[in-house]
Amino acid sequence: MTIQQIVLAARPKGTPAADNFRTENIELKSITEGEILLKGLYYSVDPYMRGRMNDAKSYAAPFQMDQPISGGVVAEVIESKSSKYNAGDRVLGMLPWQEMIIAKEAAIQKIDASIAPPSYYLGVLGMPGLTAYFGLMHICKPTAGETVVVSGAAGAVGVVVGQIAKINGCRVVGIAGSEEKTTLLKEQFGFDEAINYKTTDNIKKAIATACPDGVDIYFDNVGGEISDAVIANINFHARIALCGQISLYNSAEIPVGPRLQPMLLTRSVLMQGFIISNYQQQFPEGIQYLAKYVKEGKIKFRETIVNGFNQLPHALLGLFKGENIGKMIVKA
Repeated sequence: MTIQQIVLAARPKGTPAADNFRTENIELKSITEGEILLKGLYYSVDPYMRGRMNDAKSYAAPFQMDQPISGGVVAEVIESKSSKYNAGDRVLGMLPWQEMIIAKEAAIQKIDASIAPPSYYLGVLGMPGLTAYFGLMHICKPTAGETVVVSGAAGAVGVVVGQIAKINGCRVVGIAGSEEKTTLLKEQFGFDEAINYKTTDNIKKAIATACPDGVDIYFDNVGGEISDAVIANINFHARIALCGQISLYNSAEIPVGPRLQPMLLTRSVLMQGFIISNYQQQFPEGIQYLAKYVKEGKIKFRETIVNGFNQLPHALLGLFKGENIGKMIVKA
């Protein structure tokens, strides 16, 4: 069987471009005992993938040159030589960017499409939703009446953070990069206020206006100047979940900004970085929480779906231009 795969053709310097990827035709062998042949249905693109394009030590191994990019994939079982899976099953796994994929039993798990659409397992019921849940509930520990600020608020993690904060009785302010996004945050996702950082001259002042009682919790998805402005408005005993730094991922040099440690020190602020695998043993807790509120309609979700397997590089690059609302997904 001849299929297409997308590989890392060159490591980027600064912002990635289309020529960092290459589409190839390969021959797929027949499956053997314990293997499953899958057809990719939905492919996740995520900001952390940018770090894996570098040849640098991190919490996830770098992508290898001339080898397929990999990420979250929802797939359908086409053929199985495993007693655990049957043709037609829908499964989830960290899998290569290939049209058809041969996987081992341990690399995939079944999903329940009766709870939500299959693609949701790449979003609100997958890594982004779990990231929002554990970062907010386990690190920031919100209480009713507190003010929560979320940067990258219209992204796959941010929209869920804001809604969980509202469920817990907080005032929620989102920061995003367009009027369309700020309107959606308030009208669809229940945020109390939203700030368009691209049209705001003084982001520090805008945050102070939107948060007259200061900021008790900051869920940081972007870093950079936006985070400097939020932390300037931080309260005593505030908590910061350091989830992402997308504004800095493509920096060719180490940026220099305000020194934040004195403010964190004098205001007794907790700032904790985390990655979702830290909570792997507790995933069932997070999935149960998210599924409950998705079913009840208290957590809504948006997807930006790009059609066509070959559009995977374009979709990934689009994350860094803010082209997504909610989860960016490629539908094969």
